[in-house]
Amino acid sequence: MRDTVVTVVCVILAAALLAAAGMQLDYINAQRRDMRLTIADPIKGAPPSLAFATAAMGAFRGLVVDILWIRADQLKEQGQFFDARQLAEWITTLQPRFASVWVFHAWNMAYNISVAIPATQPEQRWKWVRNGYELLRDRGIPLNPGNIELYRELARIFQQKVGGVSDDCHKYYKIQLAREMEPLVGGRDFAYFEALAATPAAWNHLLQDPNVAAVDPNILDLMAALQAADPTFTDRDRFVANYLALRQNASRFPPAAGQTIDAFRGAQVLDRFDLFARAYALRTVWKMEPAVMVDLNKRYGPTNFADPNVPLPLDWRHPACHAMYWGLTGLREVAKRQDRELENNEVNTDRIMGHCIQDLFRGGKFHLYEEMVDVVDDQTGQTVQAPAAQVFMRPDLRMFDPYNRILHEVIDKYTGEGLDSGSLESLQAGHRNMLRNAVLLFYQSGHEAKAQEILAELRRRYPREEFSVPLVEYCRNRMKEEFDSIGIHDAKEQVIAMLREAYFRYAIRDDDAAFGREKLARQVYDYYQSQHGDEYRIDLPDFGRMKLTALQDFFADEQYPPKFRQNLIVRIKIERPDLAEQLAQQERLWLQESQTSGRPTP
Repeated sequence: MRDTVVTVVCVILAAALLAAAGMQLDYINAQRRDMRLTIADPIKGAPPSLAFATAAMGAFRGLVVDILWIRADQLKEQGQFFDARQLAEWITTLQPRFASVWVFHAWNMAYNISVAIPATQPEQRWKWVRNGYELLRDRGIPLNPGNIELYRELARIFQQKVGGVSDDCHKYYKIQLAREMEPLVGGRDFAYFEALAATPAAWNHLLQDPNVAAVDPNILDLMAALQAADPTFTDRDRFVANYLALRQNASRFPPAAGQTIDAFRGAQVLDRFDLFARAYALRTVWKMEPAVMVDLNKRYGPTNFADPNVPLPLDWRHPACHAMYWGLTGLREVAKRQDRELENNEVNTDRIMGHCIQDLFRGGKFHLYEEMVDVVDDQTGQTVQAPAAQVFMRPDLRMFDPYNRILHEVIDKYTGEGLDSGSLESLQAGHRNMLRNAVLLFYQSGHEAKAQEILAELRRRYPREEFSVPLVEYCRNRMKEEFDSIGIHDAKEQVIAMLREAYFRYAIRDDDAAFGREKLARQVYDYYQSQHGDEYRIDLPDFGRMKLTALQDFFADEQYPPKFRQNLIVRIKIERPDLAEQLAQQERLWLQESQTSGRPTP
């Protein structure tokens, strides 16, 4: 009897618990929908066997994903990247909350599939690199907004794949990214980004904004006039893209569309809509919020040597700025967790932020230009001269203070936070090496007081015998060390810095020292080109162009007294008329570019 009673009680209790659980089912499903944890979308393009398995197995989706994942990894090891990509696509559909597959899928496209295409087809390589970062940015992160692993990988693609030199087509990637960003943010001042952030985020917000209605009552007239001029403007989803394309190149549209813009030219409505269109494109196409860009400009923008109280923005054509944006966004998502624990992805994201600032310090001045190169004519098979876009990224001394500041922040963040001693020492070693390079760079550029200040910080934070020597001796030792193991960044830094110092010496009429600096710069240039220069990846620009850009850097450097720059201009006009003509030609070229792109002259 006792066993019977126990059995009956257990059955009744089980039934009650099942009934209680069933009553909670609707609430749980509603919560899963609100948190976007449901996986109900049918898989597209799958073979019948996979479609049947996913529909029939239901809760066994995880098993299917495991099988597909094992197969995708095997295909990757065999070099069958395109087949692995298709399997990864199915896995992301089956398990969109599985961050590792998004990372694998993006990495496979950006790093494996892209380099499987010959370097002679850079546009096809760029397509796959772009597919990689767009997958994370447009699909993976919206489904997993709190997963820092996805932000870290997205930042890494921009910083390493696009911004680095490991790919033979890296220059092409930089040029394409810069050209796409140029109409939106190229050459703008700090106030422009603040205006972008204050712009309404959506169409309905724009039309309902009382400021717009009060100041620009003709905004609907502008839209209606464009729609009447060209039917393509009737598509609301494509209106902004078409408008920006029209503003950049009116020849692609019917003449009536360009005439419509001319009719509104000078009216405030056109300026406000230009601003809205650019902000809208940043938010919807690039998934970048202008307010975050403003914050990054404030925190890590270059130092204004002319007036430190006037902030300067970052150059958002540079891939490192995009990497910083996504790295900072990921770190902020992690910071929202109240019960979070330190993880490697967070540490590595902080490291990427430091690498990005380093890239801006060592190559933050972004210069696009065209030069004549030899190409083979497809029809005749003969070699002819044709213009080709080039990019030259040279050191930006204004980025030292932000660079030093962010490394201090990272080191302070992880001191005493449970980070293993090896990782903390690695962060400190990176900071120490940055300071070592900065001392030499500022010294070679003629800013001995700043170089002495950085050397003093090295002695204070990292006391070593090599830092105890006088500044001149330290720099002489560093130059020998750099010359023995010179790389692309070291070569650019040394050549540009020594040329700037040469022009400074010319300005103060120390001609012997100036000649010596210029001669040494040429020796470093020739040595590097003979050892490392190649066609695609890490060759330096023509030495004449480097002399010209170094001279322009000297003129733009507010740390030098104005009289020195004026003295040099007078000497160049009198003693070097050929160089004066080169400068005049470059000035005319930049003036033409500024008129067509809206970017101010450097």
